[in-house]
Amino acid sequence: MTENGFPKGFLWGGAVAAHQLEGAWQEGGKGVSIADVMTAGSNGVERKITDGVVAGENYPNHEAIDFYHRYKDDIKLFAEMGFKSFRTSIAWTRIFPNGDDQKANEAGLSFYDDLFDECLKYGIEPVVTLSHFEMPFHLVKEYNGFANRKTIDFYLRFAKTVFKRYKNKVRYWMTFNEIDNQSDFNNQFLMATNSGILLTDPESNERNMYQAAHYELVASALAVKEGKKINPDFKIGAMINYTPIYPASSDPADILLAQKAAQKRNWFSDVQAWGEYPKAIESYIERKGFRPDITAEDRVVLKEGTVDYIGFSYYQSATVSAKKNDADNISDPAEVIVKNPDLKESQWGWPIDPSGLRLGLNTLTDRYHLPLFIVEMVWELR
Repeated sequence: MTENGFPKGFLWGGAVAAHQLEGAWQEGGKGVSIADVMTAGSNGVERKITDGVVAGENYPNHEAIDFYHRYKDDIKLFAEMGFKSFRTSIAWTRIFPNGDDQKANEAGLSFYDDLFDECLKYGIEPVVTLSHFEMPFHLVKEYNGFANRKTIDFYLRFAKTVFKRYKNKVRYWMTFNEIDNQSDFNNQFLMATNSGILLTDPESNERNMYQAAHYELVASALAVKEGKKINPDFKIGAMINYTPIYPASSDPADILLAQKAAQKRNWFSDVQAWGEYPKAIESYIERKGFRPDITAEDRVVLKEGTVDYIGFSYYQSATVSAKKNDADNISDPAEVIVKNPDLKESQWGWPIDPSGLRLGLNTLTDRYHLPLFIVEMVWELR
């Protein structure tokens, strides 16, 4: 059976995040999120995370495309395009403005009720990410984001609240957007948006990342467990930014480096899919002397809260060279990336590599034996 050229039930649609399109950043009881202090950027100009909203800076998400007020018209257009799914996120600060609030904000809950009802009216399946670069800024400032174990409880309260509210409207969920971005732990933007950590001491960046990532993985597993209690039919997945890593040459040193760099990027989804840390990462953490707070109870939770599918974005591949550093001394994969002479680059300076998507589909299928969900992708025609 086919439907519009696709197999029946195939989810074809588009993807956004709440902070990318809603606007209305101070309406309906919404609090300030990490996204609300993200400035605009361009090729060669990094986006900044400012200490609160600073006069004179450009924060594009404050207005975005005003989806908050125009969603009915936009969803009608989605339906005319033949969309069968709409991937978005729930802005954490619309539900819990500060993150540690005891009571949910009804105005925020009602907005998403109306949004999901509008999708379902046109037969569009909502696909919802819980945390998509929208951590409450209060949790960043007061708790140091996911570097603090308490943030697990705040996240779980949020997850359980929306799971219960939308249990009959949303079937597909993802726990954290592009959780593996923080393998680039020296990047302020990625660490702030993923984990709510503001980098202050370069010597502790890597240590803090492994601790925060562990707490996020525990939070993800707990969300899976609680979601299944609320609705056993929920499908709750991981979401990664899949980046195939190539060796710069056939030199065995480059090939080994590519393997080690991939280990430091893939382990996040390994834990979410397998329920345990890969041996290479366990050994690396021990060798480095990080000794993060990983309890026996945490390990049970990780095993019990594995994901149903792997959601992923695909933007580019990466190429690494041992001339920049060898495999035994690599910690940050970003430090060994070089240009690939066989690939053109986009206007953002990203390698244009359609074959990398096919490689990713093959690799993720072989690695996890789980359904795959492409939720973000970019390409450029030249």
